[in-house]
Amino acid sequence: MMRYYDENERDLIKSIEHGEWDSVDDLESEIEEAKKIAKATRIKDERINIRLNSGVLKLLKSKALEEGVPYQTLVSSILHKYVTGKLKDESSSTNQ
Repeated sequence: MMRYYDENERDLIKSIEHGEWDSVDDLESEIEEAKKIAKATRIKDERINIRLNSGVLKLLKSKALEEGVPYQTLVSSILHKYVTGKLKDESSSTNQ
């Protein structure tokens, strides 16, 4: 039986074959960190309401679709990374 890959899967396979990936030093630690982040974004015990520019919301929804997650989950993940210092503004470091 032949397996058919979608475009993202083909890109990932090419990337791996071209050696574009590096192994992590401590895989167990990386897995635990990913689990903590996933758990923190999964537990939703508070609700907020915000007003966004429609263009920004459209871009968020588009990015979430690319990532394969609901847009609210993407927003929650972005906020979590920002407040924990894991989200950095690349433009500020390149402009200095």
